[in-house]
Amino acid sequence: MVNWYTADPHFGHENIIRFCNRPFRNVAHMEQVLLDNLQACVGPGDDLWILGDLVLGPRAKCRNWLDELFAALPGRRKHLITGNHDTDLVMSLPWDTVTPLAEVRDGPKNQSHTLCHYPMLTWNHARRDAIMMFGHVHDNWRGSRNCVNVGVDVWDFKPVRFEDIAARGAALPVSPHWAEVEPDCGRAG
Repeated sequence: MVNWYTADPHFGHENIIRFCNRPFRNVAHMEQVLLDNLQACVGPGDDLWILGDLVLGPRAKCRNWLDELFAALPGRRKHLITGNHDTDLVMSLPWDTVTPLAEVRDGPKNQSHTLCHYPMLTWNHARRDAIMMFGHVHDNWRGSRNCVNVGVDVWDFKPVRFEDIAARGAALPVSPHWAEVEPDCGRAG
């Protein structure tokens, strides 16, 4: 079983193509690429974590469309970390979990890492190399040393595994606020 992480797919949202300069002809093209990428990565025994903003736009209010979209999402279990555009209707889909914040064990140390739609300055176990995964900011910010954007706009519209997230985090700059929020921490975050 592998955990796959993604954020901000914005299925149904035509304007996100222009807002984030997504390379798609139209919303149908975007949706097909996003679903194809999810299905190519996430296996039937894997868990899919969507860190907010599954859908937006007029079709997001249509239960039949949402049910069909949800059925097309791959994975053994599907989890929603709620974002600012996730309505009660989206949250009522048959997710395995729905929550604004979660800690998930992953990686070679099987330690807890924090998932939230919004980036944070610090989180549980930040001093012990725990990674914070987020979305919300689309292509505006990739994150910092151990706080990594998992949104589709910065991962070629594909979900990612912990190993890839950790590798990207190691290459990102240290947060300019790290010494303020974790002053006694020897590791630069």
